[in-house]
Amino acid sequence: MRFVNISVLLLMGTFVPAKAQDWMHYGGDAGGSKYSEANQITPENVADLEVTWTFRHGELAEHPRRAFSAAWHATPLLLPEEAGGHMAVCTPMNRIVALDPTTGEQRWVFDPAIELGPIGTRYNCRGLELWKDSQAEDGNVCAWRLFMGTGDLRLLAIDANTGAVCSDFGTSGAVDLSEMIAEGVEDFWYGGAQLPAPPVTVGDIVVIGTSNNMRTYGVNTPRGTVRAFDARSGAPVWTFDPIPYDPADPLHETWTPEALEITTGANAWTFLSVDEARDLVFVPTGSASPDPFGGYRPGDNRYANSVIALRGLTGEVVWHFQTIHHDVWDWDLPAQPMLVDISRDGEVIPALVQLTKQGLVFVLHRETGEPIFGVEERPVPTDGAVPGEVLSPTQPFPVKPPPLIKTGITPDDAWGFTFWDEGKCREEIANLNYGPLFTPPTAKGSATSPGLSVTNWGGGAYDAATNTLVTTATKTPFKIRVFPADQLEPYEGPPQFGVPRPIAGTPYAFSSEPILSPLGNPCIAPPWAEVVTLDLGEGTIKWRSPLGTIDKLAPVPIPLKLGTPTSGGPIVTAGGLIFIGATMDERVRAFDLKSGDELWVADTPTAAMATPMTYVADGKQYVAIVAAGHLWQYPQNISDWLIVYALPD
Repeated sequence: MRFVNISVLLLMGTFVPAKAQDWMHYGGDAGGSKYSEANQITPENVADLEVTWTFRHGELAEHPRRAFSAAWHATPLLLPEEAGGHMAVCTPMNRIVALDPTTGEQRWVFDPAIELGPIGTRYNCRGLELWKDSQAEDGNVCAWRLFMGTGDLRLLAIDANTGAVCSDFGTSGAVDLSEMIAEGVEDFWYGGAQLPAPPVTVGDIVVIGTSNNMRTYGVNTPRGTVRAFDARSGAPVWTFDPIPYDPADPLHETWTPEALEITTGANAWTFLSVDEARDLVFVPTGSASPDPFGGYRPGDNRYANSVIALRGLTGEVVWHFQTIHHDVWDWDLPAQPMLVDISRDGEVIPALVQLTKQGLVFVLHRETGEPIFGVEERPVPTDGAVPGEVLSPTQPFPVKPPPLIKTGITPDDAWGFTFWDEGKCREEIANLNYGPLFTPPTAKGSATSPGLSVTNWGGGAYDAATNTLVTTATKTPFKIRVFPADQLEPYEGPPQFGVPRPIAGTPYAFSSEPILSPLGNPCIAPPWAEVVTLDLGEGTIKWRSPLGTIDKLAPVPIPLKLGTPTSGGPIVTAGGLIFIGATMDERVRAFDLKSGDELWVADTPTAAMATPMTYVADGKQYVAIVAAGHLWQYPQNISDWLIVYALPD
């Protein structure tokens, strides 16, 4: 593979988000702005929204023993009339359903009949990718194609108009990735890797990453290879591996030979972005494996925990930027890189915004990867790490914007509903290793804030007219431990928070769990989740608003607006509104983009922990969201609802 220096002149052009009132990509446009020009629903009338139609996929009833592990976090697409004008959505078992966007009537369904794994295997499909064949006339079979990755590791292409298989793609409409992904992995098992995020297309190429569920915290896991195929034929075009095994890679020499022998992972498990005009694919990568112990992979581990700009045609590296050096916190990049245009000092800057689990917001120039507001390498704690660990003494911190939450934790940050539970929280934190952001895991146990993630795969949304970035911020401290594996107690059950597990291939074990009071609340002051907006022209926070009530979680159902853990993200509209589900309180909401006021709240059958979308059909604006619960965050009410709202006629 050849690599491009960032000084090479890039293809020029202005990135323009899709301005149609369709929703043609998971993130609205290929750059993930999650913005719509639909403006019929406004702050003045949003309170009148009502349910127009609903849809249920029915797979939980068909597969009752798999219902617990069948997560539905899909964001539907609204296809243009040339592609059928359907709402198209994928299900956990990878059926694709085309619905009438005004009534919910089913027009067609495509069932790939995926091979089901053992009980407990996860099933998820978060979205589809639409592609127009520039060499085919509208009306021809597969002139418009829907691409999808499946639970049994296939990349599928079907006709967007009819649901017919695109037989010229791969073998009978499918490229089987299973052997590619399993290559070199001992005892590869079904579900050890998955394709939950939709592929992306750039030119005539379709690109897909993978998640890694196999021995996630150990060695001998699937590689994090990003793969590109011809969108017409399915023929392989290029690959990129975020671990630089290739001696020709400029970063190869930054790794030790021993580390390259055992290190895998750094998977691009979340959503990719595309700047079609510049022929760029932006890839957010995860942590290198083994995750919580990095003694076998000394150095920064570059390409891991990075956003990488690849040339769409060739897969060449154009630039890369690392957000964490030598990650041992499992703070992989979870969110789609957002391609936005920022107006600043009379100039329009093509930017990329990368949200992170640690709550830092990196704003980079899209053509070069250079920070727009500056990034500083600051000293971070390294004391207390287990023998053999080789932590980075510094980490990158954006000069602007500020972190989405207060980072770091001490006993003085303890909070409770009463003096008693606050005291218990203070005692718990005091008994751990604690300190600022990037306090390392220790054998004693370390308190970290943020914990699991501030922002996850739901990412953000962007209003270019006001330079406003909208995102969520979850605030729950965690206790993490890395300790000798010979101290591990036997355990035969499924993985869960707080239950230690071995770090395969190392002498250590690992555990992670939220720090909660005896009453069940996070041990720091609320709100525990917020909607946060930032001015990307100034690099400042504009406003915060609590997200979620605790009535469905507390022993006494008091609807206090203290925030709940979240999953899923926001969208923003030209009508001046933010729409979001994401919370554990079984509700969907609308906020005023300008003021942060919560203007509309609707109950949903279960937690709506997917990202919504909006569209206009037959001259009317609709808002749609999947409400299906969550495998980990809301397992008490797994379901299968797609709910569509509109203003009354």
